[in-house]
Amino acid sequence: MDQALKLRSYAQVEDAVAGTGTRVIAVSSGKGGVGKTNSVVNLAIAFSRMGKKVLLLDADLGLGNLDVLLGLAPRYNISHLLSGEKTIDEVLVEGPEGIMILPASSGVHELTNLGAEERISLASHLEALGEGFDIMIIDTGAGISSNVLFFNMSAQEIVVVVTPEPTSITDAYALMKVMFQRHGERRFRLLVNSVKTRKEGVEVYRKISLAAERFLNISVEYLGSVLLDENVGRSVIRQKAVMELYPLTKASQCYQEIAREICELPVQSGLKGGMQFFWRQFLNRTI
Repeated sequence: MDQALKLRSYAQVEDAVAGTGTRVIAVSSGKGGVGKTNSVVNLAIAFSRMGKKVLLLDADLGLGNLDVLLGLAPRYNISHLLSGEKTIDEVLVEGPEGIMILPASSGVHELTNLGAEERISLASHLEALGEGFDIMIIDTGAGISSNVLFFNMSAQEIVVVVTPEPTSITDAYALMKVMFQRHGERRFRLLVNSVKTRKEGVEVYRKISLAAERFLNISVEYLGSVLLDENVGRSVIRQKAVMELYPLTKASQCYQEIAREICELPVQSGLKGGMQFFWRQFLNRTI
């Protein structure tokens, strides 16, 4: 695709989404196994219970498992969308509490590193959703692959999920460092998962925040922590969100508190908000 075509595609999408107000949040982690996708699902349900219309984008494109976590069996996924076989309405599936999910494929290596044409194609498909959602959560892959960095830098807000494990702390810091050094990103929000006490969550935040401020001169905001809860494991086995099965358990209460905190915080962007910001960033990083 030549440069002129890319520019035309960018202009068409930007015009089509002008005036929308969807809040776009990327949720990421430095390493796998920290409960990132679990956090995405439960935050989405918490938002929905606050009256928000929520879209989840499984952006771990080659190893998606958001649908598995929720016990869903979608017939189609993003690979069918990008190939032109299906429309976005045919690929979208409804999850718990009315949240809508755009599932990723699993075991498709070609999607682990999207090219320019695939990025433009995905943007144009998602643009068709227009003003249908209040919040869009992007569940990125773990680590620092090109797709992870791309989706993080295309969103308005970046939430990094971390646990008290030393490797998780180190890798979360490394993720933020790479996004700062390569793309100039200076603002992050931290969710500390699987803590024994709230004090432990604050201590993990303090370690990361001090290092980020001292060595990178970047800002890290604390969203809160999720307490260790045996009901989370039980929910995963049953392929349900803990907020569905155990709405009054301590983990569910933590997710509800964090969702309220996010909604009360201002959107981290000086540009126009919502989908328009996302697509502008999305296509600028393509072109």
